[in-house]
Order: sequence, then C-alpha cells, then structure tokens
Amino acid sequence: MAETRYDRIAFLASTTEEALSAKKRLAAKYGDASADAADVVVALGGDGLMLRALHDLRDKNIPVYGMNRGSVGFLMNEFSEDGLQERLAAAERCVVHPLIMEAKDAAGKIHRAPAFNEVSLLRQSYQAANLRISTDRKVRLEELICDGVLVATPVGSTAYNLSAHGPILPLNASLLALTPISAFRPRRWRGALLPDRAEVMIEVREPDKRPVSAVADHFEVRSVVSVRIRMDTASSMVMLFDPGHGLEERILKEQFGY
Repeated sequence: MAETRYDRIAFLASTTEEALSAKKRLAAKYGDASADAADVVVALGGDGLMLRALHDLRDKNIPVYGMNRGSVGFLMNEFSEDGLQERLAAAERCVVHPLIMEAKDAAGKIHRAPAFNEVSLLRQSYQAANLRISTDRKVRLEELICDGVLVATPVGSTAYNLSAHGPILPLNASLLALTPISAFRPRRWRGALLPDRAEVMIEVREPDKRPVSAVADHFEVRSVVSVRIRMDTASSMVMLFDPGHGLEERILKEQFGY
C-alpha cells in the first residue's frame, strides 16, 4: 500500500509558551498552510487542544496528528521537531465518531452539540440530582440519586469516565460507558456497558428543586429537563498516531496500570 503524503501541514498550538514556541520553529522548518488548504493538521499542546481540533475540523476530511506540548497528552504523540513528514507518512489512522447531545432546557429549547469524549449531567446546586434513565425508549433505572451521570465513548473512557471509576473501553469496542458520579441511590450501582447504537434518554426528576446541567465535552447547557444521547456514525474524524503508540495500545496500557 502506498504511503499517504502530507505535503501541506497546518500547525495549531495551545496558548502556552512551550506550544507557541514549538509552532514557530516547526512552521519555519516545514511551512504552515491554512487549515482549509492543508493535507494534515499538527496540533501542539495537550488533550484539551486535541479535543478542540476534533471539534473545529469535524467532517472536513482533514486528519489530525497531535504532538504533546501539554501535561498528560494521552491523545498525543511524543514531541520531536525532526522527521515530521516521515512520521506523518508512516502514521496509523484512527477513525472516531462523536456523540450527539440533544438537551431540552426548562424553557423547552433544544440544544444540540457533539462530544468526542463524553456527555455528562451534573448537579447544579447543593442538592443531589434525581434522574430517570432509559435506553432505546425503555426505562432501565427509575430513580438515580447522584452527583451526576455520564455517557463516554471509547476515546473518552480514559478521561472523566475513568476518574468517576467507569470502565476503560478498547478503542475498537462497539460500546459506550454509562457511568454514575457519586451514586447515593441505588448505592451499589456501578453503571452499564451499552452498544454504541443505543439511544440513551436521561430525564431530570424534580428539576426545580434539583437543577441539573448537561455538558457535551466543553459545551454546557444549564437547567435541563431531559437529555438524549446517541452516537453519530455519519460524522467522523481521523486521528494519526505513530506505529505502536496508537490509542488501542495506550488504552491497553492504562488497563494494566502503566
């Protein structure tokens, strides 16, 4: 199979001095095309920047290759200024699909937003949230008293989902993680694994007394009364990873604690 050529590179950097300085040096060395004219976007920063790039470039058929100039960098490759075009040509492709959140607020307005990591519902006041959870129009949990609940993709399963003690999902698993956040009742409910074709509906019980916000990655809606979540298989992005260091390998390493 012929290697894919990425001759026109666009660089995207976070606002840190380390990332901006790296962008300046790399642009001088390899050129810096506009995102609209580029064959590939190289993102310099951390996982937050990669998430921003996925949102900004969604459905534009431009792959994103991240290099870590941030902190954790789970979604990024190691940083190096040398041999970038060779690394891009040899990189492995990873196709990811976003979730779509449809949140109805107290005024009846519907807010739609994509999420590559997770959609989360969070209590908005000092009182715990009271939620009803359905999948594919069947009520599965009549009452969940909790700080919140989230639905995570395999890509997002190592982010907020993992911090909430949710399961790590292999990248090629056709699954979503439904994970409670500090569940009070039922106290021992640890969440569920759902097929990625499932439609999840979360209704807020007592929304006036126990207000809840909904967040799709970085997009927040306050005072929601219901949230519908599904995977948008018609929408996708391509992430590029160095051979042997792709997301599948990183997720496996995370499961074994190294």
